[in-house]
Amino acid sequence: MSVSSLNTKIKSLLEATFMHTMVEGEVASCTYHTSGHLYFSVKDDKSSIKCVMWRSSVAKMKFRIEKGMHIVVEGSLSVYTPRGEYQFQTVRIEPFGKGALALAYEQLKEKLKVKGYFAKEQKKAIPKHIQKIALVTAKDSAALHDMLKIIEQRWRLLDVIIIDTLVQGEQAAPQIARALAYADGLGVDVVVVGRGGGSAEDLWAFNEEIVANALFTMKTPVVSAVGHEVDVMISDFVADLRAPTPSAAMEMILPDSREILYTLSELSDRYSSTMGHQIGKLSRELVYREELLRRYSPTRKLEETQNEFKRVENEFLRVIQYKLEQFQVRMPELKRQYRQTHSFLLEQKTEYLNLMHKKFIMNDPKDQCQKGWAQISLDGKTVELSSIEVNERFVLEDEFSKIEALCVSKS
Repeated sequence: MSVSSLNTKIKSLLEATFMHTMVEGEVASCTYHTSGHLYFSVKDDKSSIKCVMWRSSVAKMKFRIEKGMHIVVEGSLSVYTPRGEYQFQTVRIEPFGKGALALAYEQLKEKLKVKGYFAKEQKKAIPKHIQKIALVTAKDSAALHDMLKIIEQRWRLLDVIIIDTLVQGEQAAPQIARALAYADGLGVDVVVVGRGGGSAEDLWAFNEEIVANALFTMKTPVVSAVGHEVDVMISDFVADLRAPTPSAAMEMILPDSREILYTLSELSDRYSSTMGHQIGKLSRELVYREELLRRYSPTRKLEETQNEFKRVENEFLRVIQYKLEQFQVRMPELKRQYRQTHSFLLEQKTEYLNLMHKKFIMNDPKDQCQKGWAQISLDGKTVELSSIEVNERFVLEDEFSKIEALCVSKS
């Protein structure tokens, strides 16, 4: 038997015998080729086997295998005749003891966490006053119906844009990502993306990396409202706000019109009461200020001053008039007294003048000085002759002459 014949028989025997087989083992090595194919090997404590998974099957995997991972592979044996080599041709891989979706979820969650997709500082604040909103969901879904119902009940003053998209299935994730990008360019205040409850497979589109990337790059605040409260999606971690259900999302971000109306009513009553109190207080203050203004105003002061001046003027005129009248009555007597006094003083002064004239004549030096007599003065003072000492100079002065003399002797 030739080598080719042997390999052909082995190929026919193995491929016919192991057409549908499941093998459990540990990943010994793995390579994700640029072509999209996956090459890996599975081992136990005694041996290993080479495996391959073609690109079409790799694309359907929700998680990535890694060296050391315990897995279960499903497929069939394949023999490459020219080299006499066999490998396990894999069509599906599951984590041992754990669902593929659960592992994919954990892997993507850890990956995005490392990239900072869940960081608090990346979260955008949801506006308090929302005027325009975009709802990214299936147009005929119960989730949309529930959200519109809550909007109708809580806040009708809202512009709503509905962006229809698939929310489950193979094409759901890319459609959701495109819908989010479209909603981000509409200029709305907030975007709500979500759907109602379902199985893990039904909700899986919101665990896809393409959706997480779309959410992370959005400029508009976004709310993730997927499934029920127990369902926690990757989109919940990436979005700016997580709502347990679509209905709850509306209740969380929209105000209740009834509460606002009640609050406005209370505020209106409080405002009316406060304004009434303030107006009353200000009115009393205004009356008080007006009274102070009238009391201390320059105009009033000027009027009071003018009145006082007028009063003083009138009093002055009255007194003057009285004095004039009194003076008019006393005028004859005053004239008589004046004449008497003037005559008396004139007589006194005339007599005094005559007396002084007589004294002047009597004291005239010309009449007082006799021939041979002179006035003696020393240092400008009139002295007695006996007070002059020997060798002392003195002055002799009569009516006509003045002589400076020296006392030669004294006896």
